[in-house]
Amino acid sequence: MAQLPVPGRSVRDPGLKDGAAHTIDPLPNAPRVALRTLMESGHEAVLVGGCVRDLLLGRGNEDGDWDLATSAPPDTVSALFAGSRWENRFGTVTLPGTPLVEITSYRSEAGYRDRRRPDTVSFGTSLAGDLERRDFTINAIAWRPVDLASGVGTLVDPQGGMSDLRDGVIRAVGDPEERFAEDALRLLRAVRFSLRFGFMMHPATEDALRSAAPSVAALSGERVRDELLRLYVDPSVRPSQALERWEELGLLTVLLPEVAALRGVPQGKRLPGDALDHSLRTADALPPRDPVLRIAGLLHDLGKATTLADGRFIGHETVGATLAAGVMRRLRFSGDEVERVELLVRQHMFDYRPSWTDAAVRRLVARVGLDRLDELFALREADNVASGTGGMSEGRLDELRGRIERQRDAPLVPRQLAVDGHDLQRELGLLPGPEVGRILARLMEAVLEDPTRNERSALLEIARQTRTADDAPD
Repeated sequence: MAQLPVPGRSVRDPGLKDGAAHTIDPLPNAPRVALRTLMESGHEAVLVGGCVRDLLLGRGNEDGDWDLATSAPPDTVSALFAGSRWENRFGTVTLPGTPLVEITSYRSEAGYRDRRRPDTVSFGTSLAGDLERRDFTINAIAWRPVDLASGVGTLVDPQGGMSDLRDGVIRAVGDPEERFAEDALRLLRAVRFSLRFGFMMHPATEDALRSAAPSVAALSGERVRDELLRLYVDPSVRPSQALERWEELGLLTVLLPEVAALRGVPQGKRLPGDALDHSLRTADALPPRDPVLRIAGLLHDLGKATTLADGRFIGHETVGATLAAGVMRRLRFSGDEVERVELLVRQHMFDYRPSWTDAAVRRLVARVGLDRLDELFALREADNVASGTGGMSEGRLDELRGRIERQRDAPLVPRQLAVDGHDLQRELGLLPGPEVGRILARLMEAVLEDPTRNERSALLEIARQTRTADDAPD
């Protein structure tokens, strides 16, 4: 009986083939109970898709989710499991609890006018027919239980996915042009699976992908965002690998034209390459545990495409911040994530010198915020690595960190002032409005310059002087 292979690039056990016995040990309780419930109710039920693929590759169930397919229609499935959710027309029922278990009824699909969703979905009883509708052969392998107690079952592989796992190949099920025409997201998934597993694309699949590349323009921002995040959070995939592959296949200019525009923009760096090469290396140098920070690295020099003059990129950080925010909004990142990346791009060119006054250090902290300083420093360090030069040396950054630490007790944001807007309205007879904001900004600047001024009487006196100056005739 074939056991799980050792972790590696691809499956090496020639005994793993269609109809072969295969043991999953241990099979967690949640999918085991779901399979047993369906089978004892007279329905066929199998494990299918990514969980089977990853187990066969010896990687464990990396995503932690368990996908089941069944001959039972979705209303029957939903009735069998208390607390389950069926909120879609694709026959997928989600069970409560952890790990996530999703049960999808065998189905066939037809018509993809929006290049995302089938126009019609028909539920059936054929596992082979269900596997025919899947994207890639390595995702079209099922495991049919024989003895749930011991985790013994047989592999169902009518599409030759096992052979492709052994050979390290990404191959579309059936006609690749038809598969990509059904859902343009499959183009991005093909790239991700290829990079994640170190597999080559089957020539016909790659040719069809290149031809279909313009179709990814129809993808929603959310779907592109999610694929990009999956790539950038994967420690086995370098961001540069992913985006270079997108570029090679004709996807980058469609999905991220602002990034593609950096190709050919010269860089005066020690490392070879242009502004796109530099941006990709910057993303590489940031940790996968924070994919949004990696995206900030990718986008940090967007402004260089339009600001080159006399060998310099004057103001590229300001232009780039606006462009980066636009990209993030188009990809439907949250407001906080947009604001975060825009801030980091706008501030990434700070140039600390030991001659800075303490007030200058406090102004930097006030502009960036204490909660964003570590991210800004990480971006700057990655920028230096990608340049092949020390830039601002590690020693200077460490010195700046030390000086910032010594300023942590100083007032750095308006809420730390000894007066607020209500005080100004009451003491100066002001009405709510822009004038209150202007005076508070002046008070904040005064306190950043000299923290000892952060006393109620001193601030109210500065406020009165500011108002008097504002009221003076020109």
